[in-house]
Amino acid sequence: MGLYQNRIVVKVGTSTLTNEMGHSDLRSFDRLACVLSDIQNMGYEIILVSSGAIAVGTNKLNMKERPSSMRMKQAAAAVGQCSIVFLYDKFFKDYDKTVAQILLNAEDIKQEEKKENLTNTFNALLEMGIIPVVNENDSVSYTEIESEDRLFGDNDMLSAVVAVLCRAKQLIILSDIDGLYDADPRLYPDANLISQIQKIDKTVYALAGGAGSRRGTGGMKTKLRAAELATSQGINTVITNGKTPEALYEIVKGNKVGTLFVGKIQ
Repeated sequence: MGLYQNRIVVKVGTSTLTNEMGHSDLRSFDRLACVLSDIQNMGYEIILVSSGAIAVGTNKLNMKERPSSMRMKQAAAAVGQCSIVFLYDKFFKDYDKTVAQILLNAEDIKQEEKKENLTNTFNALLEMGIIPVVNENDSVSYTEIESEDRLFGDNDMLSAVVAVLCRAKQLIILSDIDGLYDADPRLYPDANLISQIQKIDKTVYALAGGAGSRRGTGGMKTKLRAAELATSQGINTVITNGKTPEALYEIVKGNKVGTLFVGKIQ
């Protein structure tokens, strides 16, 4: 079966949803909800994959730094997930939209019966005009938190898996950087943004650099892995800066924003 031409998966990272103090960035939540609601009003189906549970929970529990033990990470995730869903519900409601929470772990994708049930749930929600908010089930899925080569990789891979599962036409990954550069822009001010990539190979991965921001755990490498999976299924993937969610309007119009990874023709 083909892709749904009006279906978009948007992934937002921890660095977009929190400020430098580690608190929830309420303006970011509001602007994101406004733009996604408006795009849905234009006839698109929206699925939001959201990180941030551990970071938000860490702050709400008044921890001085991100916990290192597994049980405290899971506790922080459980607390933080409540706050995140509350904020999404609040801000999307301001724009007359309803959201639903879906928490996943690797087994939900690997088992055929669970995967079919999950697909049916997504389709039912989207048919009713509801915006699913998806996150890794960090409070129980310990293998995903502690593994260096985890399946979902800070929700970047999760967003690609969801895009493939739901047969979305486009995956948009909102990061703390404008896209993929030909050098690390934090170290080389004259680095150039690469606007389009047709094929993700070793040369592209060599440009990825190290880990992401101090509040998140993902980096460009996990985003490239996500883009590679999505594009292999014909899904166009864009990496762009989450601090300017209004750029989503230009992306759906087909204009150049961030870095576009072109989906392979099936």
